[in-house]
Amino acid sequence: MEVTRRQFLQLSTTGVLGASALGFDLAPASRIKMSLRIEGATVSHSVCPYCAVGCALLAYTKKSSSGKVELLQIEGDPDSPVNEGRLCPKGASALQLAVSRRRVESPLYREPGAAEWKRVSWDFALDKLAQNIKASRDRTFVTTDAGGNVVNRCEGVAFAGGAAFSSEEGYFAAKVMRGLGVVHLEQQARV
Repeated sequence: MEVTRRQFLQLSTTGVLGASALGFDLAPASRIKMSLRIEGATVSHSVCPYCAVGCALLAYTKKSSSGKVELLQIEGDPDSPVNEGRLCPKGASALQLAVSRRRVESPLYREPGAAEWKRVSWDFALDKLAQNIKASRDRTFVTTDAGGNVVNRCEGVAFAGGAAFSSEEGYFAAKVMRGLGVVHLEQQARV
């Protein structure tokens, strides 16, 4: 026997009404007052940070009793012509990027040979990064190729730009990397 969609809906409605006829009192369920978690929240428009598609997001925030602004929900923007309110699995998990209890909020450093990571300051992390880039650049800088042509390039450093970069950030990062002689530049959107 094949059931059409209309017949299925009629049977479902009959089932709900039948539950009432069988002695289930549905009145208490209709009196339940539900409030949404995002009720009264401020809506902010944003863009997903994960890839270069540019899916639009709606972020719902509300001030807590302590006065701190809390991020309550992130969802796709149905008015966006790009994603029409839909998000991929990574975009759907964007809330965890901001509020996950497992999120690392400060730099960690593991010294060579050490088994444990230790919390360090941002100044230490940026200084260490600069030292490592300089050391790698000095070690792998090529001034001339096998044919004797002047190339002045750094072959020991690569750079991958993020899709959440603005045009200006991408331009700046590319200029800095080219200034260092880096030739291996890539963009997340192409990866």
